[in-house]
Amino acid sequence: MLAMTVSGGSLTAAQVPEPAPGPDEVLIEVAAAGVNRADLLQVAGHYPSPQGAPAWPGLEVSGTIVDVGSADNATLLGAEVCALLPGGGYAQYATVDAGLVLPVPENVSLADAAGLPEAAATVYSNLGYLLEDASRKRRVLVHGGSGGVGTFAVQFARKLADAETWTTARGEFTKQLEALGADRVVDYRSEDFAALAQEAGGADAILDVIGAAYFEPNLKALAQDGRLAIIGLQQGNAAQIHLGGLLAKRATITGTTLRARPLDQRRQILAEVFERVWPALDTGDIKPVVTTKLPLGEAAEAHRLMGAGGHFGKIVLTAK
Repeated sequence: MLAMTVSGGSLTAAQVPEPAPGPDEVLIEVAAAGVNRADLLQVAGHYPSPQGAPAWPGLEVSGTIVDVGSADNATLLGAEVCALLPGGGYAQYATVDAGLVLPVPENVSLADAAGLPEAAATVYSNLGYLLEDASRKRRVLVHGGSGGVGTFAVQFARKLADAETWTTARGEFTKQLEALGADRVVDYRSEDFAALAQEAGGADAILDVIGAAYFEPNLKALAQDGRLAIIGLQQGNAAQIHLGGLLAKRATITGTTLRARPLDQRRQILAEVFERVWPALDTGDIKPVVTTKLPLGEAAEAHRLMGAGGHFGKIVLTAK
């Protein structure tokens, strides 16, 4: 089968053996694969695949289940699904644990569904607690609102958690983000999000993909008892912390990744995403924001677009 393998810090099309599903796995004929920043890091040699996963990138795919590793999953044959992978999505076929597979939502195309698993699981695993008490009005700040995770997080916070939703993004994306549910779009190039958030009473939850460069202003932007979830390090991985401010605000800081979690945790996250988030996708209240589709063989161009910045929504690679 064709796969986009990594060689010398770049992506190269190569013929590799078609994988066979293990006892708890299914084989997916890939229709599309989502592109994520983690893929760029992997190609650059900074985020290798975990043991047992293919060496090429790809953390999420959509497609059709064409084989199963055991009779227990026979009912899944022929199902159109999307799936969260530890790697190997940039290929014509991919195997994955059956517990990491979700049906394609009713109002979502098969190709667009490839942009859902990573964003949905990341957002839910960091902001899902907001659903426990949706009657309490909160303010949520999402950094990088124009990205794949950001566009999903804005919709999640506003439409499922009923939170007042702020996001940082380029000003030219304001109308698009407001259409997704953003109450306030802060242009990070010309506005001080920390000062604005403080004036408004602070953010109860912040989802951050930036890292070190935003660490201090994030603490300033937090409300009392606020929670900062760091899920990316786009602008640095080392920051100083003012402990007095942390104590005074009774703040909680978390840092998470998804791929490195134990399999049981990833299964549990996907099960909860299916129960609590998928209904909103079935009805169309939340939608994947896929704005660019490129053939699998143009994966390098997809990475160039993502690395250049200024892109809105998800990029997916299509098999055909």
